[in-house]
Amino acid sequence: MRAEPIGAPCTFHGEGPFWDDVRRSLLVVDMLAGDVVRLDGTGAPVRSHVGDVAAVVRARAGGGYVLALERGFALADDDLSVTDQITVLGDASARMNDGGCDPQGRFYCGTMAYDVAPGAGSLYRLDTDRTVTTVLDGVTISNGLQWSADGSLAYYNDTPTGRVDVFDVDPGTGAFSGRRPFAVVPDDAGKPDGMAVDAEGGIWIALWEGGRVHRYDADGALTEVVELPVSRTTACTFGGPDGRTLFVTSSRIGVTEAAEPLAGAVFAIDAGVAGAVQHAYAG
Repeated sequence: MRAEPIGAPCTFHGEGPFWDDVRRSLLVVDMLAGDVVRLDGTGAPVRSHVGDVAAVVRARAGGGYVLALERGFALADDDLSVTDQITVLGDASARMNDGGCDPQGRFYCGTMAYDVAPGAGSLYRLDTDRTVTTVLDGVTISNGLQWSADGSLAYYNDTPTGRVDVFDVDPGTGAFSGRRPFAVVPDDAGKPDGMAVDAEGGIWIALWEGGRVHRYDADGALTEVVELPVSRTTACTFGGPDGRTLFVTSSRIGVTEAAEPLAGAVFAIDAGVAGAVQHAYAG
């Protein structure tokens, strides 16, 4: 599999790719710039500034978008103008980082401390009535959250652990239990960051400082390794007209343009398999 850049670099710290099926375009966040960047293949990327930090963007079932910003959740209209905010974090020592929606339409996002203090992060759930619940505590860099097709399992990365973990999920309440290792990433391959799931139950992991994406089958066996021309691969998602393109974001943090001229670009990979259904926020 080959990873091809989609134009020139368009982010400083690209994260959270999401295929907007309604508008047939890819959304990514330029996280530390607080921007959502839309790529639709018609020209220059279109940027929407949504806050000091833009961590995650997903669709809302009734139209518009749900966001995770620096200190909590937000709702936005079709033009990505923020209409409502729900504060979660009480101080400026931490920020929201990565998340997604479960099959029941609940939106989750995890946090990390700005100084990356071990165990200072948490994972939060925004229910459809807009109440917020803490799902996990004691994590360091909360990343890469996805669900099995039936919603009974959740896959999760706390990046410094070097593992992909799996939880049992109560579909009715969204509660997580029974945490256990699903796959271990070798130290020399990078650290597990963002995640996507395909229609066959395969788990795709972007590896920070690894310059690659790993695919694991439903049993946790490594089945694919895709190398990219950048070291700080951050996250991935499926999309495109047939849902078979894996889009991968990257970061320029800590790298020079001379060493990695494509850092900050978004890459496209013909994955040979369709992505799983992407769920919208139902609140």
